[in-house]
Amino acid sequence: MHSQAASIVKFNGLNFAEWHEQIQFHLGVLNLDLALLTDKPATIDDNSSADDVAFHQAWERSNRLSLMLMRMTLGSNVKSTIPKFDNAKDLLKHVEKNSLSECADKALAGTLMGKLTTMKFDSSRSMHDHVTEMLALAAKYYAGTPYEPNHKAK
Repeated sequence: MHSQAASIVKFNGLNFAEWHEQIQFHLGVLNLDLALLTDKPATIDDNSSADDVAFHQAWERSNRLSLMLMRMTLGSNVKSTIPKFDNAKDLLKHVEKNSLSECADKALAGTLMGKLTTMKFDSSRSMHDHVTEMLALAAKYYAGTPYEPNHKAK
């Protein structure tokens, strides 16, 4: 499980779509996505069939390991703001709801486009240095932006 988590991009508050896609893929490959695909099954009792018991056990295992994998792939700035969840589907909904991805992407794209379209090559340095500066500018906006758990998208 740890090696799977290491290959998943850390959720930083802005990259929900990419993180979510990777979480779904890895849980699917591991055959652990049952808890994300189905609702929690009814409680098992003496009248439950063998199939019901098996499904319940599979769902519980999927849910437990899904929660672990998702928490392992949250950035530390995000993890500390998220309450404890007992259901993987609920955790995923909470992260999506509180993600800054949509709102931040629009604002950052506008700022980035403005700076990148006005940045001029002035021949005082190499083209490589100019392009490297442009890449650094883009990376600066997508790195280290804090996750805001109470953010409301407009």
